[in-house]
Amino acid sequence: MRARVLCEVLLLLALLVLLPVTSIASVRSPGGAGTELIRDDFPLDFIFGSGTSAYQVEGAAAEDGRTPSVWDTGAHAGKVANGSTADITCDGYHKYKDDIKLMKELGLKGYRFSISWSRLIPKGRGDVNPKGLQFYNDFINELIGNGIQPHVTLFHYDLPQALEDEYQGWLSPKIVDDFTAYADVCFKEFGDRVSYWTTLNEPNFLALAGYDTGIFPPFRCSSRFGRNCSIGDSTLEPYIVGYHCILAHAEVATLYRRKYQVIQKGFIGLNVFVYHFTSLTNSTRDVAAAQRAYDFYTGWFVNPLVNGDYPSTMKERTGNKMPSFSVYQSEYIKGSFDFLGVNHYATVWVSDVSSDNSSTYERDFGFDMSVKLTVFGMQGMLEHFKNVYGNPPIYIHENGYSTPQNSSLEDTPRVEYLKMNIGSLLDAVRNGSNARGYFTWSFLDVFELNDGYQSSFGLYHVDFEDKELTRRPKLSARWYSHFLKGGHNNIVSVSVSNNSNPSEALA
Repeated sequence: MRARVLCEVLLLLALLVLLPVTSIASVRSPGGAGTELIRDDFPLDFIFGSGTSAYQVEGAAAEDGRTPSVWDTGAHAGKVANGSTADITCDGYHKYKDDIKLMKELGLKGYRFSISWSRLIPKGRGDVNPKGLQFYNDFINELIGNGIQPHVTLFHYDLPQALEDEYQGWLSPKIVDDFTAYADVCFKEFGDRVSYWTTLNEPNFLALAGYDTGIFPPFRCSSRFGRNCSIGDSTLEPYIVGYHCILAHAEVATLYRRKYQVIQKGFIGLNVFVYHFTSLTNSTRDVAAAQRAYDFYTGWFVNPLVNGDYPSTMKERTGNKMPSFSVYQSEYIKGSFDFLGVNHYATVWVSDVSSDNSSTYERDFGFDMSVKLTVFGMQGMLEHFKNVYGNPPIYIHENGYSTPQNSSLEDTPRVEYLKMNIGSLLDAVRNGSNARGYFTWSFLDVFELNDGYQSSFGLYHVDFEDKELTRRPKLSARWYSHFLKGGHNNIVSVSVSNNSNPSEALA
């Protein structure tokens, strides 16, 4: 497909990756993905887990002092996810003990989750909500008591609506101080038990989806570029948001290192949504196009953390539209991470279709590229980080496969997808990648940000039509459990019963 604006195309591709599909058409990734997989092939300290996020799993949207986030507001206005809301979703707020029991039975060693800023600090700043504090303390204690390592994300899209109303959230430099104060509360209250902290989830996608195409809250965009936005500037605002995200991350990382890390002995990092971009051909133009895609989509956030500044390609193409870092800021942000979290779902093949009039477009990249999608590429993505960014420690925070909600529990395509990607991950580790963990998306079927309850990524099916929200394991849950417990997983033919007792089904 021809892409006039790659950011729009990549958002579309993200939606395609995250929407229901029914098969993987016998595609295999290289090396280990087509062979037998054994947990013991990975280093002993390599962490395997799964994850969800607060807004998507907790429910209890108006209970115990929680106030709305921008996602609550958008959902209730009918602007997202086909008009559905996450007011109840999986009711993880009340069912967390049963869910953690399932995690233990599954064999998870780690669980990635986020904290709802507006549940912990309802006004976005100021007083801490004691019931929110108690919930997260209880949740973390329950995880640890069941031998599961908590990996906490501080911000997963759900900005308190109060801060959006007051000063337009991530568009304002005020967000840096408020986010840092919120993080300080989390480190102080939970850091004695949490060793892995991620500041922001997918700030690259936040900037593009929220401020370029306007498909996510706060729904800002230029009308000629986005979807039904009433306000915004797609050519400027994504860069402003990205700038504030980077500064906020660095401020929080500095706080953690200065005040908590020596005592708590934990680690802090940033998460990015990452495709593996590869050139469709070996031509010089296609190779350059693939590099531009990496620079604008990944390097935008990773390059400042590694090298102290944006990629040169971005700076040349954006000119004065992109806020620049001062010499002090450049040194401040450089090295402000102990690890990088990566959400990876697919490979994008890129070809150059530029012409002499490319400079007439208002966008800075994408109009000169054509792209197509495949579902494997884990090793290639990790090789990019190894070769370009000095092989930093990486945790695969999200990797998963979408099927229609209420489709068969025999989710063979998801099993094939997991086999391919874990096998490709193994190839990368054997080739020297500093990858240290892998988390599936998602542990349960949850409210999906793109289409609510029409699709699912979960290892466990959740019956949203049942008032009990019954959890049932899918074939992928049994496959993953078998792998995590040391089994040989060169076959897919494991059966899953429709028994409502998950413990019995995983026995």
